[in-house]
Amino acid sequence: MTDESTSVRRIWADLDLPGVIDVHTHFMPKRVMDKVWQYFDAAGPLVGRTWPITYRTDEARRLQTLRGFGVRAFTSLIYPHKPDMAAWLNQWAAGFAAATPDCLATATLFPEPGVTQYVTDAVERGTRVVKAHVQVGGYDPTDPLLDEAWGVLADAGVPVVIHCGSGPQPGAHTGPAPIRALLARHPALRLIIAHLGMPEYADFLDLCERHDGVHLDTTMALTPFTEETMPFPRSEMPRLRALGHRVLFGSDFPNIPYGYADALRSVTDLDGVDDAWRRNVLHDNAARLFALSPS
Repeated sequence: MTDESTSVRRIWADLDLPGVIDVHTHFMPKRVMDKVWQYFDAAGPLVGRTWPITYRTDEARRLQTLRGFGVRAFTSLIYPHKPDMAAWLNQWAAGFAAATPDCLATATLFPEPGVTQYVTDAVERGTRVVKAHVQVGGYDPTDPLLDEAWGVLADAGVPVVIHCGSGPQPGAHTGPAPIRALLARHPALRLIIAHLGMPEYADFLDLCERHDGVHLDTTMALTPFTEETMPFPRSEMPRLRALGHRVLFGSDFPNIPYGYADALRSVTDLDGVDDAWRRNVLHDNAARLFALSPS
């Protein structure tokens, strides 16, 4: 076991947890992941700053790394940036999950003809979580082409990790307004707002307070890297603490510009949170949401 693995394991072991559940990790077809890394390397327009990839290794090594950290369940968040990608990404992700029992079977969607059918197919074959990337996809989540697909996911109770905040750079349809409209049409949707909705933190806390099915993931928020440009308002900490039953840990592994232990400590070292809050965020909330066994 590496020194890094030992450090990570100590964090969750000190909380008497069986491990970590990470709702925001990326596994993709190699050619897609390579292109994502190239975009980060070039500090593309949606990135906007230097962004080194800490865990740039092959797929087998990345799986070994997560398991070495004691991550007992994770996702393979995939997302299209154009039409005619989502269905084949879903096929790849289904195969990956079948070969990777600790991965929560993941799917994605895009506003295009056929989206309702391939989302239905994904749900029927056991998809546990869906990724929607409003920023990269450049689409309005209330696009009529998506309406029936959202209904399928709401009826099935499948959570959706949705990047809809305007960080690290705003997109054409990012921000809270489209999500308010989406929830008005589909109030039963289980949304997991990625990155705590940065930088519109307060607005997405509002949505979480108003809708029982809305959750927040901590991905990259609260870390020194993000605090440099999009700090979480200290005035909102009481609300974040109060919503501890609907906050989930996410890391953005492997695409983070710091170590995994740093991602964990950005959560566990928050002022004013107790061990029950930490256990909920690092493990128990996700275990309940995804009906995972205790150990």
